[in-house]
Amino acid sequence: MSRIAVVVFAWFFSQLALAQAYPAHPITMVVPFPPGGVADIVGRPLAAMMEKSLKQPVVIVNRTGAGGALGMREVARAAPDGYTVLMALSSISIFPVSERVNGKQPAYELKDFAPIALVTADPTVLVVRADSPYKTVKDFVEAAKARPGKINYSSSGVYGTLHVAMEMFANAAGVQLFHVPYGGGGPAITALLGGQVEASAQGPAAAIGQIRAGKMRALAGWGTERLKLLPDLPTFKELGYPNVEFYIWAGLFAPKGVPEPIVTRLRAAMRQAMSDPAVIRVFENAGSPPAYQDAPDFARFVDADSARLIAAVRKIGKVE
Repeated sequence: MSRIAVVVFAWFFSQLALAQAYPAHPITMVVPFPPGGVADIVGRPLAAMMEKSLKQPVVIVNRTGAGGALGMREVARAAPDGYTVLMALSSISIFPVSERVNGKQPAYELKDFAPIALVTADPTVLVVRADSPYKTVKDFVEAAKARPGKINYSSSGVYGTLHVAMEMFANAAGVQLFHVPYGGGGPAITALLGGQVEASAQGPAAAIGQIRAGKMRALAGWGTERLKLLPDLPTFKELGYPNVEFYIWAGLFAPKGVPEPIVTRLRAAMRQAMSDPAVIRVFENAGSPPAYQDAPDFARFVDADSARLIAAVRKIGKVE
């Protein structure tokens, strides 16, 4: 047998052994936002179902800060051994460009991650409190034009998904709003309900409970079509804002460089979890129907979405 053949066989069997041994201990799923936000709502049932396939605990760790950038950086720098994964939102592609816009060195690059699977992809919705004077987007825009920079809104952090979505709308409507960033989608909702802010952009999964409970009112959605859960809610496109389109998606990533057999195991665990009727019911009841895509399709999805978000962040520009 030639030396090359020996090397190839040795590599093959080492990869096979690696796949068979993984996982040998618990896996950490980093959610870079506080409990109560979209990534947390999506990550917890998935982690529970992945345990059945992987035969090891999948432990959720909420690593918050900088609108999610700190947790993402942690995973980007983690050992590429499959024991640290990331439940990220679409903001994963925003932070590298926002750092550059502000003259800083990015904490990570999108290329530092290996896409595993897309889980959900929902248009954000514009919400206000149920006792708000704003009954429609028209009411909101008229008030914002009458009081430039006075109407405030909460977000998950500077340049986070909720911030970018609101600024897309504000730019299209020709209004100036006052941005109040929080440490995640959960705190942003708490601020709205507590009266600290007047509005927010939220993913349906994070907002639907409060809407159904009569505590919040939805004014419009950022999608191309109306949400099935809120069929009476108009889209911004219907209301005359054709370029106001934004999706808050959640997907699983691993650090770049994780061996292919381990990536394959993670993909298989996600495929099994996302086909489980119990998980599907959890997501649908939470207002976020599954939008599962395996790694190859998810990678193409991320590339297309990131191009649109990068353009939006560059339009926002530097935030003092």
